[in-house]
Amino acid sequence: MSLSPGLLPILAPLPVLVPLLGAAATLVFGRRPRTQSAISLGALACVVVICGLLLFLVDRDGTTALQVGHWETPIGITLVVDRLSAAMLLVSSIVLLSVSLYGAGQNIRDGGVRQPTSIYRPTYLVLTAGVSMAFLAGDLFNLFVGFEILLAASFVLLTVGATAERIRAGVSYVMVSTVSSLIFLTGIGLAYAATGTLNLAQLAIRIGAVPEGTRTAIYAVLLVAFGVKAAVFPLSNWLPDSYPTAPAPVTAVFAGLLTKVGVYAIIRTHSLLFPAGGFDSVLLVCGLLTMLVGILGAIAQSDIRRLLSFTLVSHIGYMVFGVGLANTAGLSGAVFYVAHHILVQTSLFLVVGLIERQAGSTSLRRLGGLAAASPLLAVLFLIPALNLGGIPPFSGFIGKVALLQAGAEQGSALAWVLVGGSVLTSLLTLYAIARVWSKAFWRPRSEAPEGHLTAAKPPTLIEDSTDVLYDERTDPGRMPLLMVVSTAALVAVGLSLTVLAGPILGITDRAAVDLRDPGVYIGAVLGDSPDGLGASR
Repeated sequence: MSLSPGLLPILAPLPVLVPLLGAAATLVFGRRPRTQSAISLGALACVVVICGLLLFLVDRDGTTALQVGHWETPIGITLVVDRLSAAMLLVSSIVLLSVSLYGAGQNIRDGGVRQPTSIYRPTYLVLTAGVSMAFLAGDLFNLFVGFEILLAASFVLLTVGATAERIRAGVSYVMVSTVSSLIFLTGIGLAYAATGTLNLAQLAIRIGAVPEGTRTAIYAVLLVAFGVKAAVFPLSNWLPDSYPTAPAPVTAVFAGLLTKVGVYAIIRTHSLLFPAGGFDSVLLVCGLLTMLVGILGAIAQSDIRRLLSFTLVSHIGYMVFGVGLANTAGLSGAVFYVAHHILVQTSLFLVVGLIERQAGSTSLRRLGGLAAASPLLAVLFLIPALNLGGIPPFSGFIGKVALLQAGAEQGSALAWVLVGGSVLTSLLTLYAIARVWSKAFWRPRSEAPEGHLTAAKPPTLIEDSTDVLYDERTDPGRMPLLMVVSTAALVAVGLSLTVLAGPILGITDRAAVDLRDPGVYIGAVLGDSPDGLGASR
């Protein structure tokens, strides 16, 4: 079977290749920060265009597979583009470009007052390539490779500046990620030993012949590995301590994207390899606990970054809820909610970076009067905050209603418990957001218990002609235009999910239909061959 004609086979590898080529080019120009920035932004803009074309073409023409190097399945590397992977690629590329623009405007990349920045841009592009590889991988091993590429890059980005708190958070992050990778490798080994293949399409065919106990063990191991990466309770304790210490652009892209790659892996393996529903009840329970424990942790926080880190954990529960329902409506709602949450959560962390630049702190005990000091900053916070809380007519409300309807459609007692838990979590999210608004934006700073400790310092000019930058914590009161514009643009993209909710839900519905029919994926990869042996591309 030959690939469908057109641009799809040509475009499929480019979301991985373009960032890697850009990373190589930025290394060549390591002593020219402006050239590095131009190359990086150009590469990321190209990736956005490519991913937009991929989504349009795959929604029109259907799922497409590419055998890299024209090796026969399953010997070579298989890249698969379907509606789910294309949608995730487009949303993630938009976020990566916006955050890169934000970092260029912030003029801080390595996190210290006098820190070299030549490594930041290539590492960021390598992270982009890893995210794209994970979404495109058509086999478990290359999914693992994608994870490891993005995790290796994230280790560097998380510890840039080498402050004590970043190193401490980085060590914790490295340990947790290493353990999850070892668990993932164990699952890969079990799958290969049981089936003789790691190609996802072949696995989907052969896994049915594996004894039930072995099949359950493989699924359990993979779920634990992906659950750690997605920060699903009880495997989520590492996240709130790791993300808030990094520079604002790094925290934003981590919060928006990295956990969603784990959610994507759960969706893919659950729908393609283990559609029988053996762990659906476990997923529903974990989804409920993730929602409630995460949002209760958020309510207890006095720092906005840590509060948002806990809400990040909490709202992962909505996505797991949709997957655990195991019906078309639930999967569609989960995919829509993933796209919504990537955009909104990243926007909020970018706004937190602006708050730190404006006020010199992110502690609620020290903040106040931000609405009067910067009405634009207040609007930039309020829109994604209300969206996260699920206020109509924003996309958060639309996504939650879709999931609640899917739960009602499924109709089990556990599903109804999740419906109630979802509503409660949404109300508590609104409470947490209202608390931030009332303390940081509404009350005068003089009424903050420690408001006197964050008096703005005069801007400290660092040599800008060399590879040295500003630090947001020594330069409060200054919000560069590019930081504000990139944040506003991402907030606008988040609002577009509301304006274009009908067409977008149409895409997620079609993606869910494909996910519920593994034959679509298998047919695109294996073609007419019953087991992929001898299939040509």
